[in-house]
Amino acid sequence: MCKILITIFAVLHGFASANLFSQDYILKNPSRDGIGKFYQGREISKIMGHFGAAWLERQSRSKEENPELAVDLLDLNKSLVVADFGAGTGYFTSQLAKQCSVVYAVDIQSEMIQLNKKNMQSKNIQNVKYILNTPKQTNLPQNSIDLILLVVVYHELEFPFEVINDMKNSLKSNGQIVLLEYRAEDPSVPIKALHKMSVKQITKEMDYAGMKLLKNIQKLPRQHMLVFSKL
Repeated sequence: MCKILITIFAVLHGFASANLFSQDYILKNPSRDGIGKFYQGREISKIMGHFGAAWLERQSRSKEENPELAVDLLDLNKSLVVADFGAGTGYFTSQLAKQCSVVYAVDIQSEMIQLNKKNMQSKNIQNVKYILNTPKQTNLPQNSIDLILLVVVYHELEFPFEVINDMKNSLKSNGQIVLLEYRAEDPSVPIKALHKMSVKQITKEMDYAGMKLLKNIQKLPRQHMLVFSKL
C-alpha cells in the first residue's frame, strides 16, 4: 500500500512539475527570427542549423569576438572537467581541450557532433567526449562538471528553464555556468535582435532558474561574459 501511495505521489508530482514548467512559456505568432515561444518576456530565437557551420569558423571571428581572450578569462587548468554546450564545430572545444582535463562537447544536432569530431581528429585532440543533448536535457553526467560554457547558445534554447536546471544537477558543488551573449544594449553590434541579450534579461532568467550572478565581465568586443553559480 505504501509503495502504491509513493508511486501515485511521484506521478502527480511529475505532472505538477511538468505543468508548472509549461506555464513558464507563452506561445504567440512568431517573428521572422523567432519561434513564437516567449520566456520571461523574451521571444526565443530560431536555432542556427548545421548549414551555418561555416559562419562559426569564419576567419574574421578572432578579430570580431576575441575568443582567445574569452578562454583566458575562464582561468582554466588541467584539473578541470568542462562542458562546451552547443559546441557546434568545435571552435571553442579545441581551445578548452588544450587547457582542461576533459571536455564534453554537447550539441543538439548530430551533424554538428560529427563536424566537431572531424575537427578534433585533424588537430589530434583526444580528451573530448561527445554528447547529443535533447531540448530539455543536457545528458551530462551528474555532479561531475566544474564549468559549463555556452557561447551565443542560451538565447536559442527551446526550454531554457529545464536545461539550466539539468545543468545544475551536472555541476559540482562549486561549479559554474558561463554565458557569452551578444550585447543587446549596444546597437552597433551587427547581430539580429533576437540573437542578442541584455545583462538584465540574462540575470533575470538565470535567477529564476536558481543561479546567481558572480561576475559580469565586459572585456570582449561584442559579447557579455557572465559567470553564474548555484543559489
